[in-house]
Amino acid sequence: MFTCKGTEMVFRHRISLSFLILSNLIVLADSCDSRCLANSIIAKKLISAPHSDNCSVDVNITSMQYETMTFDTKNMQMSSRVKVNMKWNDPGLAWNTNTSNATAIVLPVDKIWTPSLILDNAIDITVQPYKSDVLVLRNGNVDHAVILFVSVSCEINLFTYPFVFGDCPVAINGWNQGSCGFILSYPDNITMSGSEQSGEWLTENAKITHDSVIQNRTYLSVTLSINPFSAVVTLILPSALIMLADLVSFALPVQGGERNNLKVTLVLSFTMFLVILNDHLSSGASCSPLLHYHFCFCLVSLVLSMVTSIVLTRLTSDDSILPCKCSKIIKTQNANLGQYEDAGLIATKTSTVQASEVASLQKIVNFLENMDQKEQVANSNVGFVDRLDKICFCFFLFLDIIYIIIVVIVTKTDICKPKPLVIFDKEDYTSHKEDYNYNNYYWIVGYPEYFNNTVHGNDY
Repeated sequence: MFTCKGTEMVFRHRISLSFLILSNLIVLADSCDSRCLANSIIAKKLISAPHSDNCSVDVNITSMQYETMTFDTKNMQMSSRVKVNMKWNDPGLAWNTNTSNATAIVLPVDKIWTPSLILDNAIDITVQPYKSDVLVLRNGNVDHAVILFVSVSCEINLFTYPFVFGDCPVAINGWNQGSCGFILSYPDNITMSGSEQSGEWLTENAKITHDSVIQNRTYLSVTLSINPFSAVVTLILPSALIMLADLVSFALPVQGGERNNLKVTLVLSFTMFLVILNDHLSSGASCSPLLHYHFCFCLVSLVLSMVTSIVLTRLTSDDSILPCKCSKIIKTQNANLGQYEDAGLIATKTSTVQASEVASLQKIVNFLENMDQKEQVANSNVGFVDRLDKICFCFFLFLDIIYIIIVVIVTKTDICKPKPLVIFDKEDYTSHKEDYNYNNYYWIVGYPEYFNNTVHGNDY
């Protein structure tokens, strides 16, 4: 009798204790705060992408801020900073009011899945979260921002440098192959942040452009232009002044060597500017800048003018530019002097004092005749050189005028067009799309490999 009553009392106590524990759990569940809710979501380890029925995730880019940091003209590379604000929905992160009354929580960025942006034409890219936490709303909407430091290759036509403008693409896309991946929705306008000038380059505009060849491929098109002031002052103006100084140097006399010294100085000065140009501009592009051809023409013209001046200086002192004629004349003069000396010795030995005086007078007459002959030859050479110098001046002046006309005509016509820059791999995209449509492969968003256990058609 007592045993049955004791057992019944113990059974009642256990039932009461069970009800008490259950009620406490319900109370605890109802009173879970934001941190408790965040810890429970983190414990789920939702680091894989949310999958919908069509194997895709819609990611909405609410805003995008762009800034051009540097532009390397020699290597044609642009470095940019892009801030991207994104929103998407992850059903696994949602909760109801029975779980918690919190309307939003903050989770660490590395504890949940976030979209990994892809740049198809990037040379170098660094992705940094704008903040170390992400905001998650009750319905599973996630608000996240990243900063992209991007270096891309550009194909801008530099033929008319420094009067140049062109577009440089920054292909920011989501991972999307066939029907799987995540699809980005871009904003209508791009906000320009920071300074619009990076060195000599100016950022005119940045807009979203859809690729005309491959569907569902979009890139950020950045319009750039050059501020020509620096290039004109440091390259074009000095070259024009040096060419003008070379023409003016024809006013100096050919004799004396002052003109030759000036022309050698001009050639050396122009070589220094040529080194600066080669360090600043690339000459290996499909459309080499016209400034390279300009400097080449100027250097050839200066060297040709210097050589012409040296030849004219040579002709003023002799009627030939060959050094052998000079040596022949010297030998002839030495031989005549030897004959005169021998004749003098013989005259002193065999002649009387009167014959010696006649020989001395003959020497003076011969010397004066030689001087007069040399002066006549020199005057004739100077006159010929002056006429030749005027002809050379007219030739170089005519050459410069024709060159200026040709440069103006060439700059007005579009004779050089660079090859279009390939941004996306069309063949790779279409082949993967066919694989999806035929085999119904299921891919993990953000990872370009198949599952370890690949399944096909009906086996799935």
